[in-house]
Amino acid sequence: MTPLNPDPAFWRDKRVLLTGHTGFKGAWLALWLSRLGARVTGVALSPVTTPSLFDLADIGSLVDSHTIDIRDATALGHCVNTADPEIVFHLAAQALVRASYRDPLGTFSTNVQGTANLLDALRPLSQVRVVVAITTDKVYRNLEHAFPYRETDALGGHDPYSASKAAAELVIASYRDAFLAEQCVAIASARAGNVIGGGDWSEDRLIPDAIRAWSTDQPLIIRRPQSTRPWQHVLEPLAAYLRLAEQLWQQPTLAGAYNFGPQTHEAATVREVIELAQSAYGCGAVHWGDGTEGPHEAGWLALEIAKSRTLLGVDPRWSLAQSVEHTLSWYRRQAQGESARELCDADITAFTAESASA
Repeated sequence: MTPLNPDPAFWRDKRVLLTGHTGFKGAWLALWLSRLGARVTGVALSPVTTPSLFDLADIGSLVDSHTIDIRDATALGHCVNTADPEIVFHLAAQALVRASYRDPLGTFSTNVQGTANLLDALRPLSQVRVVVAITTDKVYRNLEHAFPYRETDALGGHDPYSASKAAAELVIASYRDAFLAEQCVAIASARAGNVIGGGDWSEDRLIPDAIRAWSTDQPLIIRRPQSTRPWQHVLEPLAAYLRLAEQLWQQPTLAGAYNFGPQTHEAATVREVIELAQSAYGCGAVHWGDGTEGPHEAGWLALEIAKSRTLLGVDPRWSLAQSVEHTLSWYRRQAQGESARELCDADITAFTAESASA
C-alpha cells in the first residue's frame, strides 16, 4: 500500500482549531498545518518544559495562539466561538502516566472534563464539520495477553492517566451520539502508540530521558527494559490524524475510534529502542533495572491497525530504526546550533518524500 500524504489543496485556508499546540505533538502538528496553508487557532497552557519545541521553533508566529486552560469552560467557549473552526484537533491533555499518580484529580479534570468542555463549546457552531480527538493506546483494559488490541476491545485503565483517557473516549462517544452526529459533525477518536521524535523534553519519556542523561555524560536509568510498546515517529500519527480529518470531511460515516501505530510485529521493548538510540547517538551508558521500580505500568501493549489501513489508507512508513535515527539526529543537530524549525521541516519533507517514492 502506498502511503498517502496530506492534501495541500484540501487544507489551504481551512479554519483549524488545535488544542495542545504548545506540547510536543501539538507543536509538530501546528507546523505541518501551517505548511499546508491552514489557518490555525491554538489553545493550550504555556509550555511545561524548558526548552520546548513550541519556543525553539517559534510556533507562536505560525498560529493564532491563546493561553487557556481547557478546564475553564467559559474562556474556552469564548475562544472556540471566536475561532469558528471547520476542523478541530484536540490534543490538550495531561499526558504522563507517572504524573497522573502524583495528581490524579488534575489528570481526570483535564482529560475528561476538559474534553467535555471542548465538545460542548462546539455544539452551537454551524461551520464545524470534523473533530479528531486524540486519546492514547493505553485506553484498553490491558490484560497483558499476547494479542494486539482492536478498537472494539474493552476500555479500562489501571493508572489515572489511562483511566482518564478511557473515560474521555466515553465522553467523545456520548457527544457524537447525543449531539454532534445530528449536527452533521463527524467526530473520531485517535488511539496512537508511543511516539518519539525531535523536540520532546517531557519528563519520564524514554528518548528525552536518554538525551538529558547522555548529553551530560550521565548513565540513563531504565526501570523496565522489557516493557513492549508500539513505538513510532511522531510524524506517523500526525499524518494519520490529517488523513483521518480529510476522510471524515468526505465521508462522515467513518466517525468512530481508530488505532494508529506500527505493524503489530514491530512493537519493540524499551531495551531494543535504547540500543538503537545508543548506536545512533554514538555513545551513552545505561543502567538496566529489573522491572520492579516505580508504580504499575503495563508490560506489553500492541495495537491492531487493520481498520485504519483498510478504511483510511494509513500505512506506517519509517521502521523503528529509521525513526530512532531521525530522532537522535534531530537532537544532535539542534544541540550543535541548527534551527529547530528547519530540522522539523526537513523531517516532514523526508517523511512525505517516502510516499512520493513508494
